[in-house]
Amino acid sequence: MKALHARFSLPLIVTALLAAGPALAQDNWFTTWMASPQPTWGNELPLPTRIPEALADSTIQQKLRVSVGGSQVRVVVSNEYGKQPLLIGATRVAASEGARQVLKFGGEEQVSIAPGETRTSDPAALVVPALGDLVVSLYLPQRTPLATFHWDGKQTAFIAPGNQVDAQRLEGKEQVEARLFLSDILVDAPLDSRALVVLGDSITDGNGSTLDSNRRWPDFLAQRLAAKNVAVLNGGISGARLLEDGMGVSALARFERDVLSKPGVKSVVLMLGINDISWPGTAFAPNAPLPSLDGLIAGYRQLIDQAHRHDIRIIGTTLLPFEGALEGSIIEHYHSAPKEQLRQALNQWIRTSQAFDAVIDFDQMTRDPRHPTRLLQFVDSGDHLHPGDAGNRAMAEGVELEVLF
Repeated sequence: MKALHARFSLPLIVTALLAAGPALAQDNWFTTWMASPQPTWGNELPLPTRIPEALADSTIQQKLRVSVGGSQVRVVVSNEYGKQPLLIGATRVAASEGARQVLKFGGEEQVSIAPGETRTSDPAALVVPALGDLVVSLYLPQRTPLATFHWDGKQTAFIAPGNQVDAQRLEGKEQVEARLFLSDILVDAPLDSRALVVLGDSITDGNGSTLDSNRRWPDFLAQRLAAKNVAVLNGGISGARLLEDGMGVSALARFERDVLSKPGVKSVVLMLGINDISWPGTAFAPNAPLPSLDGLIAGYRQLIDQAHRHDIRIIGTTLLPFEGALEGSIIEHYHSAPKEQLRQALNQWIRTSQAFDAVIDFDQMTRDPRHPTRLLQFVDSGDHLHPGDAGNRAMAEGVELEVLF
């Protein structure tokens, strides 16, 4: 205490705390949007990354739609899988077509993010309505490998030469459908706001839905919940698995990052397992054996235990039918009789074990009653695995909202 008193008087400390108190009490920083980071890959996976290997002296412009709105915005940039510092020369944020606002990091426009780390911007005074659109622009002044991305963004992003962060329309642009370095949006939300993470694979990520239209099933669920100040955070990764790394790390490895550490999260919907079952024997995992039912259940139980230790409600979902999935594509042998048997057994455990706090029976909602190992025709996007726009809407509208919290 002597050292403390030598530098600060107690009245000054109390005065400072009282002055800061009301301002701090008004801040309720809360995750309203996310895109789970993935490492890029080479030839080890059969699907291309569809992004450049690196960029230099380039601007990336990315559009997104938030869930819950707020009066201030912060942007999270990730260099989680980078092997060198990520230098951001300038960052701008805007509400849809509005004026670009400068974003700073620790009071500076330029920020260097170390390999494996993320940085959160300082607050920007920007009123964002619920279900409102934001545009985030990042300028990369030096050669930057694109090592951290989100593969299936379902939203066109633009890349253009030079520093064009203040431009409404980029000149000389190219297009990609991935998220680059952008991982989270925080807003200063109403105090009664809550967040729900949907931790899933390509069905949650929106594969099969219309590009640039926000028609993933979590998007439709967000529309139902926006008036209740509930954010729906899409934790889907195409190719994600429960037990093993896939096109991204396993759910067991990313549960802390994508669920437990997100400000405001009170519930998680777990919709994973179909890639664990279907990948063995395909171009993704040609020599891998089928997982065991006990192994999949043990993985679920680990996540259930983690959620409950953090007072987070966890809702399980049954796995959708997938007979005929990806036939005629480069991914053969995705479905088989043993895989179907395992899916049925796992769904039965999900329904009856009472291990989850609640269950959403997506299998029952989406299966064809005349051929229950296949998707209903109106649900199917056409590849017999992913729902299309109508199927995503039906899934979201079939969720009983009272089970979520």
